[in-house]
Amino acid sequence: MKNQKGFTLIELMIVVAIIAILAAIAIPQYQTYVIRSQVTRAMGEAGDLKVVVEDCINNGKLTIGNGAGECDPTATASDILTGGAQGSETATAGTNGVPTIDTPLLPNGSTKITATLGNRASGKITGGTVIWTRDQNGAWTCATDGAKVTDKFSPASCPATAAGP
Repeated sequence: MKNQKGFTLIELMIVVAIIAILAAIAIPQYQTYVIRSQVTRAMGEAGDLKVVVEDCINNGKLTIGNGAGECDPTATASDILTGGAQGSETATAGTNGVPTIDTPLLPNGSTKITATLGNRASGKITGGTVIWTRDQNGAWTCATDGAKVTDKFSPASCPATAAGP
């Protein structure tokens, strides 16, 4: 009997086939994971402004801006969002964006914080939105645009809506 050194061609072909099958399954799953993490990040960045909105409402500052008596959200720009700056927010013109807040702020009505996905966000969700809505009782709810940010990409705490919020 011969002493075999190394692998046979069929053994190498089997290993390559197994790797190809695993890659075909893993790559789409990884892409979905990345998109979900981007939606969760946008949800968190927009959600940070809830505290600012509540503080402004409690202090009677119902207009967004950086003037005297106005609410200045001071949000930092994000590379996965699009949208203009409000107040003294640090959005970079034409590139990065910040979540936007409806003005005037309504202490006994609906106020919305909207984060529009774009720039470096995945093309599958670009143009989609994450919206935090405050009701008249001060409770916040989150929803995503069901047209772009579907249930597949939305976290359980921020479900997609059928027709978009």
